[in-house]
Amino acid sequence: MHSMARFLLILCLVVWLGGIIFFSFVVAPVLFAMLPNPEVAGALARVMLVRLHFIGITCGALFFLETFIINLRNAKALRLLVGLMVLLTALSQFGVMPQMERIRDAVGGSIQALSPKDAGRAAFDRLHKFSVVLEGATLLVGMVVVGLMSRDPSD
Repeated sequence: MHSMARFLLILCLVVWLGGIIFFSFVVAPVLFAMLPNPEVAGALARVMLVRLHFIGITCGALFFLETFIINLRNAKALRLLVGLMVLLTALSQFGVMPQMERIRDAVGGSIQALSPKDAGRAAFDRLHKFSVVLEGATLLVGMVVVGLMSRDPSD
């Protein structure tokens, strides 16, 4: 039981952090570089990001539960950090992304067609930057979790 729980704990981190890295450094840049229409690239990125967020929230919940099965020296710190990761992911998914959608709907769908000085575009751009910060913070906190786990001698 202990070996399986530890395997799942590590797998949760690998899947979540690997997904963030792959999406951020491969998928999103390729979509926006290769597709001729930024609205299509954005629509695809949104669908993938929603799935990535749900994967992250699920992995975070599983990780949290596994910390009660395994005797970890830093269990409380790990739970706190993974809880922060889930909170950041949920904030992006349920707070920032819906606001971006409302703005996109209000301006008729094409943010790129708006002047950079347009209030709707400016608000959208601020939310997009905040979304990137949230994703980056989730990744950084996840790296701290990996660091703490790599120092844990419990086995």
